[in-house]
Amino acid sequence: MDVLKSFPFDAWSGPLGPSDHLEAITALESGQVLFFPHLAFRLLPSERLLLSPALSSGRSKNISLDPSGRLENAKLSREARTLLPEMMERFAKSAHALLGDLFPSYAPKLERARTSFRPVEIAGRRSARVTDDTLLHVDAFPARPLRGRRILRLFSNVHPGGVPRVWTVGEPFAQMAAKLLPLVNEPVIFKPWFLAVIGATRGVRSAYDSLMLGLHDRAKLDPDYQARTSKTELQFPPGSTWLCFTDQVMHAVLSGQFVLEQTFHHDIDAMAEPARAPIKVLEAMVGRRLA
Repeated sequence: MDVLKSFPFDAWSGPLGPSDHLEAITALESGQVLFFPHLAFRLLPSERLLLSPALSSGRSKNISLDPSGRLENAKLSREARTLLPEMMERFAKSAHALLGDLFPSYAPKLERARTSFRPVEIAGRRSARVTDDTLLHVDAFPARPLRGRRILRLFSNVHPGGVPRVWTVGEPFAQMAAKLLPLVNEPVIFKPWFLAVIGATRGVRSAYDSLMLGLHDRAKLDPDYQARTSKTELQFPPGSTWLCFTDQVMHAVLSGQFVLEQTFHHDIDAMAEPARAPIKVLEAMVGRRLA
């Protein structure tokens, strides 16, 4: 199966036919990256000043906008303090409109999470291996247990030059899990409760959350796996948009900057084929419920 599925759409909303819905949801749930080479998120002339790595506080690779409107990890001038959240909110609404049109069956269970702006070049950025996104991984949240809910992310390259965002995509989730799951240790029984009590997590981690974090960490910390696993390089040029289930697609970001990203969560019962969800794949492997 090709890891990339291209679509010709050039508008963030509009009527789509049943064949478009079926093609998009089949590709997404199969673990492909949906690519929209002609779908640009266009900045307003006044927003051009936001294309600067100086906007980052340096504490994180991302500037994030919470759905409540709280902006984090930004170092802003008075003008940018108004422009940046407005631009990110406009992107979030565009992303939500696109997903609502592409996946109407998801809409009732689609929860908007954080919006991110990534103004800093990722290539050469120093970080610990477990937080190094240039290494192949699936997404899992240390502080936000999802208990089997999906992580769906949409990205758009707004670089003002010709610089692409470069990814690599690895092997299918089930193949990765078959290799790495036996190496993942489940936590001591009281640890998830203790983390919730002290406020380190927003709720108690399920066994699924612990296993997903273990797979995330094990993949990154295993140089042999990183070297030997299959990889496909993808380049997303400025003016393009792409999306995938990042809890399912093994991915790494090799280079690029000035990218907007919108995260969504949704329940697996909204999927066309819930059996493809990572929690169902892992439950089949371990022979028990994980959340």
